[in-house]
Amino acid sequence: MSKDKFLKGAMILTLAGLMVKVIGSVNRILLSRLLGGEGIGLYQIAYPIYLLILAVSAAGIPTAISIIVSELLAKGDKGNIRKVFKVSLKLMACVGLILAVMLFMAAGWLVQSGIIKDGRAYYAIIALIPAVFFATILASFRGFFQGHQLMTPPAVSQIIEQFIRVVTMVVLAYLLLPYGLEYAAAGAAFGAVPGSLTGLIVLGYFYRKYNKNWSLDSVNTLQPLESTGKIVKRLVLLALPVSLANILVPVSNMVDMLLVPNRLIANSFTVEQATTLYGYLTGMAQPLVMMATIPTLSLAASLVPAIREAYTVKDKIGINNKASMAMKLCCLITIPAAVGMSAFAEQISILLYGTSKAALAIMHSGPAICLLGIQQVSAGMLQGLNEINGPMKNMLVGIAVKIAAMFLLVTGTWHIAGAAWTTNINYGITALLNIYLLKKAGISFSYHEICKIACASLLMAVAGKLFYGALINILPGTMANITVLVLAGIIYVILLPVLKIVSKAELVHMPVVKKFVK
Repeated sequence: MSKDKFLKGAMILTLAGLMVKVIGSVNRILLSRLLGGEGIGLYQIAYPIYLLILAVSAAGIPTAISIIVSELLAKGDKGNIRKVFKVSLKLMACVGLILAVMLFMAAGWLVQSGIIKDGRAYYAIIALIPAVFFATILASFRGFFQGHQLMTPPAVSQIIEQFIRVVTMVVLAYLLLPYGLEYAAAGAAFGAVPGSLTGLIVLGYFYRKYNKNWSLDSVNTLQPLESTGKIVKRLVLLALPVSLANILVPVSNMVDMLLVPNRLIANSFTVEQATTLYGYLTGMAQPLVMMATIPTLSLAASLVPAIREAYTVKDKIGINNKASMAMKLCCLITIPAAVGMSAFAEQISILLYGTSKAALAIMHSGPAICLLGIQQVSAGMLQGLNEINGPMKNMLVGIAVKIAAMFLLVTGTWHIAGAAWTTNINYGITALLNIYLLKKAGISFSYHEICKIACASLLMAVAGKLFYGALINILPGTMANITVLVLAGIIYVILLPVLKIVSKAELVHMPVVKKFVK
């Protein structure tokens, strides 16, 4: 498989991820205006339960199916690909139905037992039950297409799903608001049902469209079909570590929620001050990190089947080429983003949030962009190389170190900056352990090129600072902030060929860019 195919897939998923984020941001603004803090609070009580169920049931399935499908494609075993998909579809339908019934039975108990303090959230939980079933099935389709390295169908379905979800949420919340906040919040939660159902219909359409060609290709398969039990066992063994790793992401956030405010209060901050500082970190700085790493998350998803295909046919050169290209692209994106976020933290804080008070949290959260990006991409490589358990174990080590660092760094002197660095340490430890496993597997990277990318990023920051000193005297504050960020980006792009970081041979493999190079 050519380099540019998996890069094209990553670009498609990145654009889809950004569009989904933009639509989601609009939704958050509209719902906040419509429901207010209390209504949003009811919705936020129910929705994380839904996300947790999906993390347990469906998060690992796309990766598991894409690994198996890409492996069978490399062997030319089209017949077993069809059987894997059918088995996974039936399996996930059963899992989705069981989890939906369990959530229905548990909803009342969660309220009665006092785990959920506000009983009005019951209606929002009930409204999400059908979405559990549809979203779980949806995971099978996404993994199937990712295994074929066809990223357009999953990307289109994600965008349409999010759009339908947001429209339904806002309309139902508006219509049900006169009956009470609990019903309006339930209407907002119900938006996930038509959203996931629409996504399922869209992927079903794409499956029927591509299935005609796949059916013709797989008529004369010579390989014997694997047993259903064997396929189910393999899906579970592949999906379980990935699902557990996905659960560890909210666990890491939970560590912040439980420890950061308490550590701040223990170091002479008032409850109000601790809550405010925590809000700067988790509500303003960390969302920027998540937004900046959408490309690397997409790159990791596209990389898994590409690496797996090369691994199956023992193409060591192909594996190294894809891994090197992916890591370089990861660093090209995340290192300047990390440096820029730290160097221009005050400008970003004022521009986005209308205050400079979040600048400290933003500045010290900058390194997390690069470290998380490397963690994501290296985890994708390991999964493609059949090292499924490695990323999960490494994440556990990273979280353990983060908890220990919390007691050393979140002090009266470091306060929220120390909390940001516990996250940096978490991602950094996990990334280093992933790279260690890759080195053991024979995968190496050009650290000389990564150093040149870092130099270009630092030069960009220095030049941007110098320009800002001049711009702030001749332009209004907002215009100066926007201008310096744009100029910094242009400077970085100019430095890439000047420092010979990116060659023409590499550019011809980049989607969209290659047209201009040629």
